[in-house]
Amino acid sequence: MTEGTTAAHGTAGAPPPPASAAAARALVRQVLADPPVPLSRTAANDMLLVTSELVTNAFRHGGGLTAFRVTPEAHGLRIAVTDRSPTPPVARAPGDGPRGRPGGFGWPLVQRLSRSVTITSAPAGKTIEAVVAYGTPAG
Repeated sequence: MTEGTTAAHGTAGAPPPPASAAAARALVRQVLADPPVPLSRTAANDMLLVTSELVTNAFRHGGGLTAFRVTPEAHGLRIAVTDRSPTPPVARAPGDGPRGRPGGFGWPLVQRLSRSVTITSAPAGKTIEAVVAYGTPAG
């Protein structure tokens, strides 16, 4: 996929959004099969991890995934996830999950691994866009 080409799911005229984090990672792998620049293994893993966290959070905390976009750009991969909740993510202490469930690691990981993160809220939900840098190619 070349720079500027977007893999969009769940938008008008596009296939439905992925049904799981694994399905979203598969879409990212398809986009990364032809990156616009050489890609380090670490950068690819970071992109897959950010995808997993954003999609998992959309299902777990956002009322479900309504759209998913992956766009290669000049300096990184833009991953956009839209869910049904207008409430922005909240950082919480790791292990401080409801009913004793583990959690609290995903949102800080997204912020740490991404070059930029933006949240656009709307009455019917929100879109979180994370740009993960391509990094230095492995040599």
